[in-house]
Amino acid sequence: MSVRLPTLRALQAFEAIGRFGSVAAAARDLGISSGAVSQHIGRLEEEVGVALFERKGRSLVLTSWGQIYLERIRVGFDHLRAASTVLQRARLKSGIVVSAPPSLTIRWLGPLLAEWQTISPGLSVRLIGEDDEPVFEEEQVDFRISYGSARHRYAHFSELFIDKVAPLCSPAFLEKHPVTTPADIFNGPLIGIEWENPYQSPPTWSDWAAQAGLPRREPQCDLSFSLSSAAIDAAVNDAGFVLGQTSMIANDLAQGKLVVACHCWLALSEPYALAWNRAALDRPFGREFRDFIIRSGRRLGNTA
Repeated sequence: MSVRLPTLRALQAFEAIGRFGSVAAAARDLGISSGAVSQHIGRLEEEVGVALFERKGRSLVLTSWGQIYLERIRVGFDHLRAASTVLQRARLKSGIVVSAPPSLTIRWLGPLLAEWQTISPGLSVRLIGEDDEPVFEEEQVDFRISYGSARHRYAHFSELFIDKVAPLCSPAFLEKHPVTTPADIFNGPLIGIEWENPYQSPPTWSDWAAQAGLPRREPQCDLSFSLSSAAIDAAVNDAGFVLGQTSMIANDLAQGKLVVACHCWLALSEPYALAWNRAALDRPFGREFRDFIIRSGRRLGNTA
């Protein structure tokens, strides 16, 4: 059998008198008149069927029933105040936590956030490079960049870009292994990438051969890596040709550490997307950060 609860306002008035010890102080705390507080107490006593206070001169003193009731009511209001405090602290938290696949964190997101810091200096951003998809509330993560179908596990997300790959190598390596036709790529050492995570792996050399109009082949890679960033680093160090993603090579191309050996580009099968915890948007710069990442991702998609 369910018990009908008194009105919340009457319970607030009762708890405030118990906390401050007077009707006047309770009225100031609640922002209402002393007469209104007294009316709430009168209604509450009618609803619970017992006297909660007795007058001694000009003071109100809890009856034994009132003491029993206040002891339990106070616990509930303490929990409510604590919950509001936690929510307020979370809302005002200045830092943002972003999770993304490791190689994308190192080679796209990290450099991108240097640009963000010029827009919003003083706002700390923590990057977590991980393949596993986080649970926002459990892991205190605000934003996640996901690849492929993983984006659908989140309630709120926006697609960013579909990446592309092409054969890359260092300038010194290209001098030793000149490329005049797509087939020449297969005359030099090849670097492979095999992601060790739930995602579908990026395009293989066999996929690229078909895109370039060559007979499909299954070439042997001289080196293979589970991280795209490590494979690209190997190419920078003259180890061979690598199918580098556009999102991860901009700085190396600009600095002359890498060159495109053959301008035949192959798109990845699925997009990257930004997902977010809805609560993160209510914090300072939360919406601005989301919009910045989305703009940056779509800008990359338009130039890839």
